[in-house]
Amino acid sequence: MMISTKGRYALMIMTYIAENQNDSAVPLKKIAENKGMGIKYLEIIVASLNKAGLLDSVRGKNGGYKLNRKPKEYSLLEILNVAEGSLAPVACVEKNICENSGNCKPYKMWKELDEIIENYLSSKTLADIL
Repeated sequence: MMISTKGRYALMIMTYIAENQNDSAVPLKKIAENKGMGIKYLEIIVASLNKAGLLDSVRGKNGGYKLNRKPKEYSLLEILNVAEGSLAPVACVEKNICENSGNCKPYKMWKELDEIIENYLSSKTLADIL
């Protein structure tokens, strides 16, 4: 399993907003400039975070994005699942189907690894990385 740029950027975006929102929304342009990221790519990531209900968008002159919960209420698993989809180490675990799971010796190990990853990321919040 390797977290893609999309997943890493999603965590950076959420962290930056948590640190800088105060009582106002954080403009995407400000995030792009401060983090050296391309704004077009950020727009795609923020759109998925917004659609998943992790962020609120604010329109207008002072527009941008805000967290809609406290940082301690966002698990890292939740954020990464929005950005990455599944974090399963192998496809058969991701789809929870394996025609040979009864005879496949490594399947149990892959399933356990998946559970370890999910449990770890579920136990960590946005507040933990702030």
